[in-house]
Amino acid sequence: MSFRKVVRQSKFRHVFGQPVKNDQCYEDIRVSRVTWDSTFCAVNPKFLAVIVEASGGGAFLVLPLSKTGRIDKAYPTVCGHTGPVLDIDWCPHNDEVIASGSEDCTVMVRHRAVVGPRSQVWLEAAGSRAKQRPQRPSTPLPQVWQIPENGLTSPLTEPVVVLEGHTKRVGIVTWHPTARNVLLSAGCDNVVLIWNVGTAEELYRLDSLHPDLIYNVSWNHNGSLFCSACKDKSVRIIDPRRGALLAEREKAHEGARPMRAIFLADGKVFTTGFSRMSERQLALWDPENLEEPMALQELDSSNGALLPFYDPDTSVVYVCGKGDSSIRYFEITDEPPYIHFLNTFTSKEPQRGMGSMPKRGLEVSKCEIARFYKLHERKCEPIVMTVPRKSDLFQDDLYPDTAGPEAALEAEEWVSGQDANPILISLREAYVPSKQRDLKVSRRNVLSDTRPAVAPSSARPGASTSAVSVHTLVPGGSLTGAAEAGKLEEVMQELRALRALVKEQGERIGRLEEQLGRME
Repeated sequence: MSFRKVVRQSKFRHVFGQPVKNDQCYEDIRVSRVTWDSTFCAVNPKFLAVIVEASGGGAFLVLPLSKTGRIDKAYPTVCGHTGPVLDIDWCPHNDEVIASGSEDCTVMVRHRAVVGPRSQVWLEAAGSRAKQRPQRPSTPLPQVWQIPENGLTSPLTEPVVVLEGHTKRVGIVTWHPTARNVLLSAGCDNVVLIWNVGTAEELYRLDSLHPDLIYNVSWNHNGSLFCSACKDKSVRIIDPRRGALLAEREKAHEGARPMRAIFLADGKVFTTGFSRMSERQLALWDPENLEEPMALQELDSSNGALLPFYDPDTSVVYVCGKGDSSIRYFEITDEPPYIHFLNTFTSKEPQRGMGSMPKRGLEVSKCEIARFYKLHERKCEPIVMTVPRKSDLFQDDLYPDTAGPEAALEAEEWVSGQDANPILISLREAYVPSKQRDLKVSRRNVLSDTRPAVAPSSARPGASTSAVSVHTLVPGGSLTGAAEAGKLEEVMQELRALRALVKEQGERIGRLEEQLGRME
């Protein structure tokens, strides 16, 4: 007896990727050729930042998202580094603050010129601290940069904050997810430093936990811990405030090529790496037991390092390989096999790097659940990931409340031992009805406005007739409105009944599929 195969139910099964039109791309960008496994790109709802080739030092380009098309070669860049820029990261709590790390051993942070009261205090403190310290180009200095509100009009060479501490090139910079002005940097000196950017001071120095080069660092959901992937093939979970190593997995991936580790929203750790036979792998780990992975999948035998991008709202991980021309995406669930392949977006050109837009920068009216900025050799191409839906209403199941731009803690509160989850915002207010929906509303308004104007013109001239027309039109309009309200209520009741029926049938179908699965 044969049964049909039961397909796993998921709202993301049919997610598809689509590149934008050529006139919405960013052309003639000289993407950096430095040999470092970084994304080379950072995006937020206002700006796109790309690390570019520069003579006589390092630079990165900052463009308003609306500035598409060909980018002039003379367009100003952020060019304060004396060596190639290796990593950049936008602050999650201010869309005009960006940090950068470079081969010149510096970390720099930039901020826009127009600021609010709280940011003004921060800028004054940071600026005065930076002026008091002598500039020493040979010393590793993390730096913070100032980006004008409408983008750059001239080259930017002076950072707002320079952070001194590393002795070798700085390849990783990442902001704390919930605490204001807290920045983590990691360098080729195998040291992790955590800074209070507001005072330009070093909060924590972790210099004995990594014996070799650090490939990447990822904060957990509330910023109480971070995990790291190291060249010694180990994945570590670290409490930065205590300087304690909480868990370690040696040879998480046995291959010698670079690996990555990121925290998921539920506290699990997702890693990418290579097997002993140089096959690319994905793995999911439980921090409480790192002896064996919860799931391990092999992908292919390509050479490029896999860069994971995680969406905590949908539990979908997008995996992009350097030098690949595809983006694979997987859904992470609590049921075996835990990592479920969804689909692959494929294009013709290989990718040099990739940036991911935060959820609050997406177009929710088009059911867009992710947007990537793919770097070609001389081009940046946005790729939109969409869930196909026929309805043009706001989709609550696709857009739960997401992390907003407001910090949950101050740096001093985090240092004192407090933890807090990100402050969530609703994306419903960002929903913009489609043009077709606007057209329908406009048409109804036009008809209701013209109806009183037509009726008097059809009546005979005369004062008494006009008076009668007015008296007859007003009650008629109110009766019509009441009738329409009654019909609308009937339609809503019928709609609620249909929704309940659909839900009941869906549950019944689910139970039947489970029974079929057990019988197989």
